[in-house]
Amino acid sequence: MTDHRPLGRTGVKVSPLTLGAMNFGAQGNPDHDDSIRIIHAALDAGINVIDTADVYSQGESEVVVGKALAGGRRDVVILATKVHGRLGEDVNRFGNSRRWIIREVEDSLRRLQTDWIDLYQVHRPEPDTDIDETLGALSDLVHQGKIRYIGTSTFQPSQIVEAQHVALTRHRERPVTEQPPYSILARGIEREVLPVAQQHGLGVLPWSPLAGGWLSGRHRRGETAAPSRREQRNPGRHDPTLPANQRKLEAVHALHDLAEDAGLSLVHLALAFVLEHPAVTSAIVGPRTFEHLESALGADKITLDPHLLDRIDEIVPPGTTLNDADGGYQPPALTDAGLRRRTRRHA
Repeated sequence: MTDHRPLGRTGVKVSPLTLGAMNFGAQGNPDHDDSIRIIHAALDAGINVIDTADVYSQGESEVVVGKALAGGRRDVVILATKVHGRLGEDVNRFGNSRRWIIREVEDSLRRLQTDWIDLYQVHRPEPDTDIDETLGALSDLVHQGKIRYIGTSTFQPSQIVEAQHVALTRHRERPVTEQPPYSILARGIEREVLPVAQQHGLGVLPWSPLAGGWLSGRHRRGETAAPSRREQRNPGRHDPTLPANQRKLEAVHALHDLAEDAGLSLVHLALAFVLEHPAVTSAIVGPRTFEHLESALGADKITLDPHLLDRIDEIVPPGTTLNDADGGYQPPALTDAGLRRRTRRHA
């Protein structure tokens, strides 16, 4: 893996595949030594970006990544982590406030065994927190040298634009990346998020390019896949009896046939599709095992011809997300009924 891509307009060059560390720790692979070997194998294969988050296995993922980089590999890695998710019972150990960001970056630095984080990302939007509050705290951390760049994850198009506008008008450091969900089965970001990212020169690091395992090859026509931990943890995305997931399964079967006809694995087809979009910088792959990593390597060398891309468009039309649960974030305007209904006073 030698063909690097520009990370937005930062001047930083990154590999087309990013190693996602969500599955290192109790949430996925609890064996630290095995996880470290996987990380080293990814770096040896040419991947130079590692993405994790403070909330992955409640900080354990960052600990594993820190151990893996402690042997002298830190300087050659673009290290990314995220802040927002709840860590503990205290009401303020969560979110996008200055208080939490300033506190939590120190814990991430300690767990990662590093003096700086290359890309510090806001893991989810928080409408109740002024974006200027968040950008102000992140800007201070940049000026202190604790983080190099800031980014967002799973922000709505309007929120991406608002962050850019506030950064400009309030003289804050601006987000330089967005990390959205994107796969053949979840193409909603093609409507606005990706065009907005291009308009503002953002690097784009899509998560879940294999649709949470749906495009891993485990779902084959005529076979019943064994229940997975994902199905237990997040039935909305993975329970095959739900109508939205049945639509996904039908699409997966068609895509598997398409990949076989093209002489590709379904994993390579899925990753090459995501990397084909001109707005995408680097696709995040989150292996739990060596086999998962090996199945993804080489996808950046594949070019899908226009006919194949047209066939994918027929199976899942552009801008379509087959299951809204794969969008990663539902704004309060949809989840809070009180925001959609006028309160009527009774005489």
